[in-house]
Amino acid sequence: MNKSAWFITGTDTEIGKTLVSSALLHALAAAGVRAAGMKPIAAGAVLHNHVLRNEDADRLAAAAGVALSPALATPYLLREAAAPHVAAALENISIDLQHVRQCYARIAEKADAVVVEGVGGFMVPLSDHFTTADLAQQLGLPVILVVGLRLGCLNHALLTAEAIAARGLTLAGWVCNVVDTHMAHAEANIAALAQRLPAPLLGVVPRLPVADAAAAATHLNFPLLAHWPVQAAADAAATPPAA
Repeated sequence: MNKSAWFITGTDTEIGKTLVSSALLHALAAAGVRAAGMKPIAAGAVLHNHVLRNEDADRLAAAAGVALSPALATPYLLREAAAPHVAAALENISIDLQHVRQCYARIAEKADAVVVEGVGGFMVPLSDHFTTADLAQQLGLPVILVVGLRLGCLNHALLTAEAIAARGLTLAGWVCNVVDTHMAHAEANIAALAQRLPAPLLGVVPRLPVADAAAAATHLNFPLLAHWPVQAAADAAATPPAA
């Protein structure tokens, strides 16, 4: 099976990237694909039984079908819940994109699909010299954009899509995640984005009673993604051998 991988970004922080990333991992694992989750930089960790833990990283690990060591899945686990470059400076840590790429390469060897979740929005500083966009560009993965459905999302989503294209990256798909349940004209906003974003809408995730991977996955149509590994496997199985 060909390797498949995606970089998950969002229109802002706390917008549903982890929910969508874990739903994607859940869908892959449920279909029998050996899928691994990676959160290269996570800001906001607490000690639990003498081990630093981050909720987002833990949720990805729980949904993935391939177990990874925390040091590999999250090479930069920062204590302070702040912008990554600030949190890293507080611990005298220098984020090295080459190290992240090396960790990703090792993960890709262990799995048939990899889901990489970014931190914050697409242009969050990781140091004085580079941002999350630079990380996405170095990994070179197709991008899934999570749009937080609330006032202002049109501007945020379209600007993010332009930034993704400016880095030479492919917008593989986008997801609407309902943040404001009382947003006026929500359907009109979704339609406006569907008309303007050059990628398929994978689904709309409502405000869930329990925001878990399995529940979110029921609202998403991941086979709309190009090179979806489950469909690729089915197509290969259905293709008769050459004479």
